[in-house]
Amino acid sequence: MTETELDVDRPDASTQADVTLVSRGITVTACVTRSDEFGLVVSPAGLGRSWHESIKPGDPVEVYWVSGFEERTLPAKVSEVDYSEAPSWHLQPTGPAERSQRRKAVRAKVAVPIVIPWAGSLLRGTSLDLSESGLKALVDGWGLPPESGSPVEVTLSLEDGVTVDLAGEVAWGSDRGTGQWVLAVQFTDVDDRRADTLRRRVFRALREERARGGE
Repeated sequence: MTETELDVDRPDASTQADVTLVSRGITVTACVTRSDEFGLVVSPAGLGRSWHESIKPGDPVEVYWVSGFEERTLPAKVSEVDYSEAPSWHLQPTGPAERSQRRKAVRAKVAVPIVIPWAGSLLRGTSLDLSESGLKALVDGWGLPPESGSPVEVTLSLEDGVTVDLAGEVAWGSDRGTGQWVLAVQFTDVDDRRADTLRRRVFRALREERARGGE
């Protein structure tokens, strides 16, 4: 069955998507490096854990991404795994894309102060984007960024004096070479109250972005 017959829409190249490995119940953040009628190629972030090596052709996945102001999901299967250069998974759609029913994925550009205790001190910085499932942030660092899989505690200072404390795990980190790190953190334990707080802030940012686009 061809993509035309499946009526597939898909994330654009150079955008970010979440890829859920159905048989493992694991979701990873990935960069979409190719998106065309032949399928998708994604480069998963935070490689370095042993389970990545067990991904094999035929494994079912679900791809989630934000299109406009809604999240979309696309069922697919792994058609090829390539670790020759940048690690990448080739994905072949197995059904049509639909509106996602998943709650924890809508991401928006949100800049709020964050603090992360690390190596006996505090990493301070600002979030670059935020969702119920994680964030990306720019922080002042020293030495080497935390390795993928490192557990962390994150405190976000939202508007009106609201703070949110969250447990997480570093998905990946990069050193900008200027004393600053970019860290991607996946939250590991978010209760309903904190999830609601994050979701309200994310959708507020999306509304503001949409309003600016209409000016």
